[in-house]
Amino acid sequence: MAVPNLPFLSVLSGQACSPPPMWLMRQAGRYLPEYREIRKNVPSFLDLCLTPKLAAEVTLQPLRRFPFDASIVFSDILIVPHALGQSVTFVEGEGPKLDPIRDAAALARLDPTKASSRLSPVYETVERVVAGLPDHVPLIGFCGAPWTVATYMVEGAGSKDQAKARGLAYADPTLFQAMIDTIVETSVGYLLGQVAAGCRALQIFDSWSGSLPEDAFAQWCIAPTREIVTKVKAQVPDVPIIGFPRGSGPSAARYAAETGIDAIGCDTSLPVEWIRDTLQPMMPVQGNLDPVLLVAGGPALDARVREILAVLGEKPFIFNLGHGILPETPIANVERLVQLVKGEDAA
Repeated sequence: MAVPNLPFLSVLSGQACSPPPMWLMRQAGRYLPEYREIRKNVPSFLDLCLTPKLAAEVTLQPLRRFPFDASIVFSDILIVPHALGQSVTFVEGEGPKLDPIRDAAALARLDPTKASSRLSPVYETVERVVAGLPDHVPLIGFCGAPWTVATYMVEGAGSKDQAKARGLAYADPTLFQAMIDTIVETSVGYLLGQVAAGCRALQIFDSWSGSLPEDAFAQWCIAPTREIVTKVKAQVPDVPIIGFPRGSGPSAARYAAETGIDAIGCDTSLPVEWIRDTLQPMMPVQGNLDPVLLVAGGPALDARVREILAVLGEKPFIFNLGHGILPETPIANVERLVQLVKGEDAA
């Protein structure tokens, strides 16, 4: 059923819209000078995420520049480990650092009972953003998928291949499942809290799903995501959920079929014709412009945007990037992208 004047939600309900709605992953962030101005006065990235007044302000910043059809709350997927009591810090130029969890004793030190109170600043951020958003722009809440969050919790940082997490999952699947279960339960509560505060759609980011082979992908990506979706929808059945299994390749089709999601985010590596022929008949799709191309701009950007629109735009489709916008992205290129997607370009 179409949602009047809300093309983003209309597409998630299965309607095609022309022009398609658009938003950008990490649309609030370092490519905006007004974000950098706020960030330089905040001690840490985590402080920014957990200071509702500031997090709400940076969430709203891109909507003042660009006519995006959705907003996404400014936060981070590692808020969940923080809420569980794991030490999480963000080191400038290096990324997140966590105290690694690689045995039962370390896992036992987590305290899920305090997660809700530790997540409460995010809920306040949502309330502030909803109060400041235009009526026609819904807010997206999100969490990291259990596998991706677990990789950081085990590795103690980001990694190129998630080898330590994969190794723990293979060597001690009981321990790893216990960690996944803890993340699932906390994430369910987190998503429901965001909906209660005003979010009208949700996205689950599985940024490292591509590091798993097919059998492990089914066990550690599909199954936990399905559990989250099932439990969230049991409470809020009308709130659509987008899944983003980055790097999953052809396994994205199985992910779409088996997780219960309402729409699937597509990364840059997926051919648009394959998305059209395989995924779009199953559900609405979102994606998948290369963020580096948005940095480069010029004729190549124009041509690719038009190709994506031509291939995917006739069916339920949300225009987005194949991953988050890069900090070095020129504002003018985002303005050009909006013109192209909205059909306002003169060329």
